Amino acid sequence: MTIPGRVADIMTTDVVTLRPEDPVDEAARKLIERNVGGAPVVDAQGRLVGLLEDDDLLVQETRLHLPTAISILGGVLEWPPSVHHFEQELRKAVGATVADVMDPDLASCSEDDSVEDVATRLHDEDRRRLPVVRDGGVVGMVARGDILRAMVEARPRHAD
Repeated sequence: MTIPGRVADIMTTDVVTLRPEDPVDEAARKLIERNVGGAPVVDAQGRLVGLLEDDDLLVQETRLHLPTAISILGGVLEWPPSVHHFEQELRKAVGATVADVMDPDLASCSEDDSVEDVATRLHDEDRRRLPVVRDGGVVGMVARGDILRAMVEARPRHAD
């Protein structure tokens, strides 16, 4: 099914934004108050510097998973991907600010991107939402729910 339209047609423009220096508990409160699962993190000039999602906050309440280590011939080998993952979890578990726990990946989309392309990207990159950016500044958010709503609204209604 083709999803018509541009991101500008379906994005949320009343976006809660966070700052890197915001305390984690304050950021969590903002997400809960606005009933959203994530928010863009912006610097003092309003430029996107990362994304904070509820998953980033949940790791603080979970036990850390130690890296995989294998003993071979008296030596210990650590599985590198698990060491990296452990280091990330450790930083998040002790993080006190948004900068400590946010995802610094600057994935975003533009208002002119097609809804279909963004839907494909969200699926392929296993993301739930993307900030919508114009000239480096956040102008909106587009989430899977926005796309689902657009799909439902685009379907012709059948008479009962």
